[in-house]
Amino acid sequence: MNMNILFIGDVVGKPGMDMVATWLPSLIKQYRADLVIVNAENSADGKGCTEKEGKVLFNLGAHVLTGGNHTWDKHQSQEYLKIEKHALRPLNYPKGTYGNGYTIIETKKGKAAVVNLQGRTFMSQIDCPFRTAEWVLKKIAQETKIIFIDFHAEATAEKLALANFIDGSASVFVGTHTHIQTADERIFPKGLGYITDSGMTGPYDSVIGMKTEAAINRFLYQTPQKYQTATSNNHLSGVFTKVDIDTGKTTEIERILIPEFEKSTTV
Repeated sequence: MNMNILFIGDVVGKPGMDMVATWLPSLIKQYRADLVIVNAENSADGKGCTEKEGKVLFNLGAHVLTGGNHTWDKHQSQEYLKIEKHALRPLNYPKGTYGNGYTIIETKKGKAAVVNLQGRTFMSQIDCPFRTAEWVLKKIAQETKIIFIDFHAEATAEKLALANFIDGSASVFVGTHTHIQTADERIFPKGLGYITDSGMTGPYDSVIGMKTEAAINRFLYQTPQKYQTATSNNHLSGVFTKVDIDTGKTTEIERILIPEFEKSTTV
């Protein structure tokens, strides 16, 4: 028997929240999802996830919300971590940082764990995600074989290295953060379902969710620009996996993009 796991990639602002509201309930039915996970670190206008967005996402069917480096950008999102145990922040932030880095959910098909980690390459030099994963996977294995990891990281090499490091110790590894969906979904030799990045849920007429003019000016002038969430050409990105309950290994992985991009044709 398999556990069906549905993951929705980085939700950006109101456009992303609207896409989740439109599509998530029907996706849950379509995939008969037993566990639903949403990366919500950009859901509050691109910066964090407050109680407002969290309640909406949970009411739509999410069981766990994951985060990343932008989790800390609004003080309201930081406060939300203190009261909602299923709204996660990366586990490998220094000891004493409030919030939970992993959680164990009781589904109708048994227990499943969700772990949130963050990379260090081109990002903040927080605690080692490799050693943190090694420690927490051994701890969780005492309760369940089904372990889902959201690794919020910039570098593809770091994502692939960590995935190879933990193959056989976790069920699913989904990369987040770059907001660009990769076409490399596969199952590793020891049963780890993998994709380098699940992609963004939000406005694609943008620079990874940000209005293009401000994003371009950042590069032209090398100065800070006001972050403004774009609004047009919205898509939902995600990943669906089936995990064998007895072995904890992925048996199927599928990318999700709604609507799909139009393919150009030449005459």
